[in-house]
Amino acid sequence: MQTLDAFTEFCGKAIAWLTGLMVIQTFTVVVMRYILELSSIALQESLLYLHAVVFMGGISFALKRGGHVRVDIFYRDFSLRTQAYIDMAGAVFLLMPVCVVIFWLSFDYVSNSWAINEVSSESTGLPWVYLLKSLLLIMPVLLLLQGFAEFLKSLRMLNNTASNQASPPPANAAD
Repeated sequence: MQTLDAFTEFCGKAIAWLTGLMVIQTFTVVVMRYILELSSIALQESLLYLHAVVFMGGISFALKRGGHVRVDIFYRDFSLRTQAYIDMAGAVFLLMPVCVVIFWLSFDYVSNSWAINEVSSESTGLPWVYLLKSLLLIMPVLLLLQGFAEFLKSLRMLNNTASNQASPPPANAAD
């Protein structure tokens, strides 16, 4: 669990640096287009690639940090045990199956792209469309791994609260 968390944390922090690069690159595209009256399809496509990497690669980091949207109307008032049960059920019945389905449905699509070394439809575009499409396989794997880590955290929390309830309170030092 700690290894999965550390891996997700490393990937998330590395990907976070790409957002700064995206800002610089967007500024460059705007300056080139509107001030210098130049354009570069490859530069614009690389911005799309970065955008895809940030969102699809960073999704597991957002899960680890609790950054996903959750309807907290009732959840926030539940006990930690109930929250852990809900988180475990969500991981097992929603998150993990969706990750498997995304991977399964994307596999042939990505494989075909790799088989033909798919390139941009633009003549001056980037020649790595197959790498971009590979994010459709990388994203569910990263999300599945972090989902498993979140499941283990909930399970550990349940075990810790169960053992705390089963053991007698510590003896008072004044006795």
